[in-house]
Amino acid sequence: MQLKDRVAIVTGAGQGIGATVAKAYALEGAKVAVIDLDLAAANRVAAEIIESGGQALGVACDVANREQVEAMAAQVNAAWGRIDILVNNAGITRTAMLNKMTPDQWQQVLAVHLTGAFNCLQAVVGGMIERQYGRIIYVTSTAGVLGTIGQINYSAAKAGILGMTKSTAKELARYNITANAIAPGAATPMTETIRTDERFKDKYLDRIPLGRWAQPEEIAPVFLFFASDASSYVTGQVLAADGGMTIH
Repeated sequence: MQLKDRVAIVTGAGQGIGATVAKAYALEGAKVAVIDLDLAAANRVAAEIIESGGQALGVACDVANREQVEAMAAQVNAAWGRIDILVNNAGITRTAMLNKMTPDQWQQVLAVHLTGAFNCLQAVVGGMIERQYGRIIYVTSTAGVLGTIGQINYSAAKAGILGMTKSTAKELARYNITANAIAPGAATPMTETIRTDERFKDKYLDRIPLGRWAQPEEIAPVFLFFASDASSYVTGQVLAADGGMTIH
């Protein structure tokens, strides 16, 4: 098992890629904290992991809320004694054309994606430095690499994640802590409109060389790679699991 006895936190794990990653980690021996704003969703995924013979804990947390994040990390440490892996996956969208986007729509998206990732990083990094081991995995997007229409807040936040990843990697490399980012293809509930709306889906598919939508199960192995010792000499990198959409 690639993650035997490791302790992982996966945010936004009540559904979609986050849930799939949490289950994949558990199958590889990790103890997984399933974090989601929706406690029922988090508990549901945790229960599925436990029923399959894994170890999991469902925790409700708004990653944009510093106090809730600190309480969440304390709960995981109390349960399992440490945190080895952090997957900053939680995210939201507030779609609007830039000239119509409200300040609240802008702030909400940045609060979850950027401030939320920073909150979680600071909540776990002290223990990782002390133990001289850690795996930090950020989730960015093709929107952060290529830009998008109608989601300037989301694109800006995901582009910010790229800078956060590289800075995290440079600051923490001396402690044997790696930091990498994954830009998944359209495989999440947040991209349902793109994948199903007749106004968007064909145009979007035309931009994907593989010519099809991603499945969460296709993305999870990339998260496993960055969480495992297979990536021990890889840090500060961005891997696009997007069917070739961001080929330069």
